Amino acid sequence: MLERFQSNRHALGFAFMLPAAILLIGLLAYPLGLGTWLGFTDAKIGRAGSWIGIENFTYLITDSVFQLSVFNTLFYTIVASIAKFLLGLWLALILNKNLPFQSFFRAVVLLPWIVPTALSAIAFWWIYDSQFSVVSWALVKMGLIDTYIDFLGEPWLARMSVIIANVWRGIPFVAISLLAGLQTISPSYYEAASIDGATPWQQFRFITLPLLTPIIAVVMTFSVLFTFTDFQLIYVLTRGGPLNATHLMATLAFQRAIPGGSMGEGAAIATMMVPLLLAAIMFSYFGLQRRAWQQGADK
Repeated sequence: MLERFQSNRHALGFAFMLPAAILLIGLLAYPLGLGTWLGFTDAKIGRAGSWIGIENFTYLITDSVFQLSVFNTLFYTIVASIAKFLLGLWLALILNKNLPFQSFFRAVVLLPWIVPTALSAIAFWWIYDSQFSVVSWALVKMGLIDTYIDFLGEPWLARMSVIIANVWRGIPFVAISLLAGLQTISPSYYEAASIDGATPWQQFRFITLPLLTPIIAVVMTFSVLFTFTDFQLIYVLTRGGPLNATHLMATLAFQRAIPGGSMGEGAAIATMMVPLLLAAIMFSYFGLQRRAWQQGADK
């Protein structure tokens, strides 16, 4: 019996996949299903609640704080993701060149990514402090400003401040991932283009960018997912303030569900994040389809 099982490729493959499947179901599928169910109930902390249909969702659509959190989330995700891509691509192109101490610089670039998010947020909290900000101190000493800037006290300043912190933390992931993609492009393409008289911009436009497109699609999908669901950075820096100007959907869901005690409402906010996350996953899918087309596979 055991020998027959070992010789059956399908049964053996299922046996190897079973532990991973149990973990995925227990740690991902079950919490997602439970959260979705809670979104349709009036559950409170300490009380199971009862089914109320779409009341949580209809209330949230008219809730001004939720509307602001949706705007903040989209603005935060779009601006930060674009900035991380542009700066990460620029950094990857630099690191791909033959520079002195190349390995050292590549290792240093990873530091913002490997530092725990909470520690990064605390460092930026000190940098942005209204009384002890090193940025304000330097600007005052240079005579560019007269008083310290309240980075986290003004709505738009706070929005841009948390975006800068997120970009600083996320650039290494984008840069190193794109650098790995650049390493796979054969130098012979650039040599042939140079012989034909192509300029550096033309080489980037017609060689680097098309061949890097599959990697860009995957990297940007993960970047968007990480940014859209960001919680630690915002919660440590501002906790959604001032005046809810930096509340993202993730932080608002936590605030309504845990400190606020309304589990159903918090779960509904989290559930409404899913369609936007699925859109990002579809972006990655079409990027991979393009990769198959570039390799000559069937569409």
